[in-house]
Amino acid sequence: MKRISLRRLAKRRHLASGIVLALSICASFCPISKGSAQTIGSFYTSTAPKDCRVKSAGNGVDDSTIRICPGKAGFVVVVSEDDLRETVSIGSSRAAADKEPAAAASFGPFNSTTPTVEWRAQDGEPFAIIQRWHIADTADENQNGRPTAKPTLVVTRLPPGAVCHVAYVDVKANPTANELARKAADELARGFRCGKDEVQVIGDSGRAVELAVRR
Repeated sequence: MKRISLRRLAKRRHLASGIVLALSICASFCPISKGSAQTIGSFYTSTAPKDCRVKSAGNGVDDSTIRICPGKAGFVVVVSEDDLRETVSIGSSRAAADKEPAAAASFGPFNSTTPTVEWRAQDGEPFAIIQRWHIADTADENQNGRPTAKPTLVVTRLPPGAVCHVAYVDVKANPTANELARKAADELARGFRCGKDEVQVIGDSGRAVELAVRR
């Protein structure tokens, strides 16, 4: 049998005690590993006509259409266009989406959305979407005499609970607009009370936000 000196044995015991102490401290204060932590991330879907079922709104107006687009976690995205203005709502079906506050949430000026929808999700369960809107500014016409489009990011909360706009981020006024929108989605959307809480303007305000919140 291999002999171990008392000094070496004491050193090993001291080292083992240090490891146990370190593990105990880490258990209380160290970050949780990714395997057990609740992680927040993004997924993306499209509302481009080619990716959706497109239907006429049935009101006799040529440019009035409804797009029913696949989303995440069993949700569909319903984009309704009428009189050069759009609304975007989310639900388990078109009928469910049509009943949400977001189905009636648009802006006074002419507006449109870009086709990319960013879904913010925790452990794969979406709780908000972020989408870029373009709002026409009649006070700023281009060389062809047409209103220029002012971009803003719209954060919309998802079920459980109602679906409605939560926050606006002016894209031109904020170089980190995407990050601000994600932060707003992560921190505000789930606790936002549709119909009671006021939509928040996040970051610096610019012309796009002025058009969006104009009463």
